[in-house]
Amino acid sequence: MMLDKAQLLGLTPVELTVLIGGMRALGISRTGEGVWSTTGKLDNGWFKTLLSMDVKWEKTGANSYVAKNRLTGAAVRTATRIDLVFGSNSELRAIAEVYAQDDNNAKFVRDFVAAWTKVMNADRFDLR
Repeated sequence: MMLDKAQLLGLTPVELTVLIGGMRALGISRTGEGVWSTTGKLDNGWFKTLLSMDVKWEKTGANSYVAKNRLTGAAVRTATRIDLVFGSNSELRAIAEVYAQDDNNAKFVRDFVAAWTKVMNADRFDLR
């Protein structure tokens, strides 16, 4: 359903992925869930954390999940269903895996800036 909405906005799955990952990396979340970094920097760390196999996700509410360390069982971070879909949907996961690579931080930043510019200019008819 999220991919359908993105398509209606004129966004590709790649653009949707970088926008949400970038916003989370910058610390943007209505509830604070899905923000796993305190640096507030635009980097690919969100994707690395998302794809980490060190945790097991457990449902805690209608739209909230907690990650528990597989060894200790301690709660490590929280997320929403939107965050976790990037690890479970095959198409979005493949995109997230590309951005999670150690050598793809610069690609992620370039792609985020391009997608952000596209969204910000979407209703500017003077540019067409």
